[in-house]
Amino acid sequence: MASDPPLETDARYRAIAQAIEHLIQHRHDQPALAELAAAAGLSPWHFQRVFTDWAGLSPKRFLQYLTVSDAKRRLAADASVLDTALEVGLSGPSRLHDLFIACEAMTPGEYKQRGRSLTIRWGVHATPFGRAVLAATERGLCWLGFVVGGDAAATIAAFHGDWADATRVEDRSATASLVPRVFGTGDGAAPAPLRLHLRGTNFQIKVWEALLAIPSGAVVSYQDVARAIGRPAAVRAVGHAVGRNPISYIIPCHRVILKSGVIHNYRWDPARKEAVLAFEALRRAADADPVIDAVGAR
Repeated sequence: MASDPPLETDARYRAIAQAIEHLIQHRHDQPALAELAAAAGLSPWHFQRVFTDWAGLSPKRFLQYLTVSDAKRRLAADASVLDTALEVGLSGPSRLHDLFIACEAMTPGEYKQRGRSLTIRWGVHATPFGRAVLAATERGLCWLGFVVGGDAAATIAAFHGDWADATRVEDRSATASLVPRVFGTGDGAAPAPLRLHLRGTNFQIKVWEALLAIPSGAVVSYQDVARAIGRPAAVRAVGHAVGRNPISYIIPCHRVILKSGVIHNYRWDPARKEAVLAFEALRRAADADPVIDAVGAR
């Protein structure tokens, strides 16, 4: 197979710019790789490689995100799922459904509803690390945020903002049982399994899944998380996803620190982050200590 000669930097970006311009103008036609490569003046194989190196994702994936972005605008303007699918160049709702699952981790209908069909019960509760707002749907815990500086209203407002279109009902009795399941009962027993109701983009979900894999008492850097999800160059995007974590403590964003080892910004107060990390480190050390037979000790 013949290959194209290497491209200088300026030529590479000109070729990519031509392909992207063609892609944007013809995205509703869902252009194939060969068509985009021709617009860039490259062979399909070379174009695929150059585009992926430049954008960090394949031309197909780039087209998918353009299509989803277009579909989101139409759905937000109250277009039907069927009309939206056809208007963005897809064969029907099933293809739009698959595309949304791949890119947004939710169905087109769920995006269009934006939580309007959900009832969320929430309450402010005392926890070992101060008061926190816990909220849950029928599918599981969907939000957990700590009260910072005694200002519960700010944390409640943040929860309302994240689930603005859902029906939100203050019901401490409904959420009280979640507290021991999140933080434990204080007797050393492991908390009971807990279902989570997560809503986010496919990238965010991948980052949050990576956070769940960090052992208690351990810390990692943003670079470590980026490598864990197979996107080593996406450190800034990882940081943004970590900051958007909707279920703190359970999804342990507090275990991510700067590469230098510095414990820095934390949405729910850096001092609380240090306290949680210290608690986890001490508990991990205690679990690792050998049992000492004290018979005959003086």
